[in-house]
Amino acid sequence: MKTIFIASDHAGYKLKNSIISKFSKNLKFVDLGPRSNKSVDYPDFAKKLSKKVSSKKENFGILICGSGMGMAISANKTKGARAALCYSVKNTKLSRLHNNANIITLGERLINKKKAFNLIKVFLNTQFEGGRHLRRVKKI
Repeated sequence: MKTIFIASDHAGYKLKNSIISKFSKNLKFVDLGPRSNKSVDYPDFAKKLSKKVSSKKENFGILICGSGMGMAISANKTKGARAALCYSVKNTKLSRLHNNANIITLGERLINKKKAFNLIKVFLNTQFEGGRHLRRVKKI
């Protein structure tokens, strides 16, 4: 069973819990917080998760905030983290195929649960193509 690190801020708290409930039969989640929907600072959670994900090649993460943008910007400050703000099947698939993204960021205020669930499935089931893309990813 694959382990996925997951975290949010207060704006992504509800979707985070829905994701855990939906996928916990097939995935093991390590919930890095928060534990309530009280206001928190998203960079703290992005940093905590991106450090965990970047520590092992096979790790993946899910970050959720209001737009997904703040989490992506924050997570990408960590060496080895490649966080992709995903909002469509095509950009989600390309984030894995070409960029070897290891963290998906989602905006709870911008997409519904059904779309989020689908994007997570696409993200986790798409393999990095390597080849010419590997050379580019190594430059990041």
